[in-house]
Amino acid sequence: MKREQGNALSAKISPHGAGTVPQLDAFLYELSARNTSPHTRFAYRRDIHDAWSFFGTEKLTDWQHVRAADLKLWLAKRHAQGLAPRSLSRRLAAVRALFKYLRQQNLIVNDPSQGLRLPRASRHLPSTLEIDTIPQLLDRSTEDPLEIRDLAMLELMYGSGLRLAEVCGLNLQDLDLSTGEIRIFGKGQKTRINPLGEASIKAIRLWLTLRNAYATPTESALFLSQRRSRISPRNVQERLNRLARHNGLSGKVHPHMLRHACASHFLQNSSDLRAVQELLGHENLSTTQIYTHLDFQHLATIYDSAHPRARLNNKTD
Repeated sequence: MKREQGNALSAKISPHGAGTVPQLDAFLYELSARNTSPHTRFAYRRDIHDAWSFFGTEKLTDWQHVRAADLKLWLAKRHAQGLAPRSLSRRLAAVRALFKYLRQQNLIVNDPSQGLRLPRASRHLPSTLEIDTIPQLLDRSTEDPLEIRDLAMLELMYGSGLRLAEVCGLNLQDLDLSTGEIRIFGKGQKTRINPLGEASIKAIRLWLTLRNAYATPTESALFLSQRRSRISPRNVQERLNRLARHNGLSGKVHPHMLRHACASHFLQNSSDLRAVQELLGHENLSTTQIYTHLDFQHLATIYDSAHPRARLNNKTD
């Protein structure tokens, strides 16, 4: 039925740059069926709309007529308008995914995005937290039920390297405190089992003694809001910022920094990149290798402050 819906739609582009992209809804439905992140689907919709609008101004009225040169012109125009290489790569990825879908549905013969490459964008190191700031954030004594919940969530992000969406999506049945394990549903419907540290287990056990006050009888979510429903990512972000300010941490602290801190601190102490890859649920080791740069950054800082030759080099003549 899904394939029939896709083939029934036209592959036409409105020449006026307004309205709905005919194939887009079917494509996004396909992504949703594969459990693709809502954030990814939102970004794809936005980026494909941008491409469709541009091709309309170029008098292209059918996806079949789009050539590699047209894609290059679109990206060049956006680059001239100030779009960064990373953003250009994201837009190309969205359009490439759409063309792949159109090809699978036999709505186009040739895929003009194949073989099209952009210059490699410089990779920025992710923001993280220094190891000595973690106790400042997490070692907090409180009797407030919501703060107890917050600390349990943050312990999971730091202790087991969970993404924000993964923490919010946890259910009671995903926990096995007797074995110290947690089942995580990550990106692309991929499941992994991560170990729980003692601090995480202790924090979760404490929250479970209070959870029923916020849960309806049929609610399966592990972490709940005051509204007696599954906690939202925005709520977690706001609570983390509140806790960070209260504990005197400077700058903006966001949930992903705890995941980054988990990976970089684990790597500093073990040097086992494969273990970090499994912990974080990265499909490719190259994604995990960014943390080797973080580890080198830490090493360079220690070298500059402690090595005699580094101090010599810093002296002025």
